Amino acid sequence: MKMIGYARVSSSGQTLDAQLEQLVQTGCDRVFQETASGARGDRQELKRALAALAAGDVLIVTRLDRLARSTRDLLEIVHAMEEQGAKLRSLADPWADTTTPTGKLILTVLGGLAEFERSLIAERTAEGRTRAKRAGKRLGRPPKLSAHQRRAVLAMREQGQDNAEIARTLGVSRSTISRIMNV
Repeated sequence: MKMIGYARVSSSGQTLDAQLEQLVQTGCDRVFQETASGARGDRQELKRALAALAAGDVLIVTRLDRLARSTRDLLEIVHAMEEQGAKLRSLADPWADTTTPTGKLILTVLGGLAEFERSLIAERTAEGRTRAKRAGKRLGRPPKLSAHQRRAVLAMREQGQDNAEIARTLGVSRSTISRIMNV
C-alpha cells in the first residue's frame, strides 16, 4: 500500500508549502502538485496522481476542495479510484476517508443525494418543457431566418437556384437552407 499525496493551489500567487508539509508529515510516498483552477477539468497532475494509484493505495489531500470542485466531481473521482481499488483520505475532513466504514457510508449517502438531485432536476426540466410546449412556446434556438426570408428561400429554389447559392446570398449555411426545404 502506497500513500500518494495531491496538492493544488489556484493561482501562481499562492504557495503549496503548507499542503506539501502536511502531506509529507502524513507519510506520503509521492506527492503530485500543481497550480491550476479547481474548475478546470484537465488538471494534468491530478490525472497523473490517479493513474499512479494501484489497488490498496490511498490518495491523500489536505482538504477536499483541493481535489474536487463540486460534490459531483468528488463522487466521480472517488468512483474512478474505487474501480482501481484505491481509497481516498482528506486530512481536514475526517468524514471523507474511504479507508474506514464510516467514510464509505458518508460518501455513499452523498452519492445517493447527488443522484436524487440530478433526477429531480431532470424531472423539473422535463415538466417545464411540457408546460412550455402546451403554452405554444417554441423551444430551442431561434430560427436563423425570418418567416419572410424562409419564403424567399422557397421562391429562389423554385427559380432553380441551388442550396449553396441561396446560402451564400443570405449569409447562412447550406444546411440551414436544406432544413427549410425539408419542412
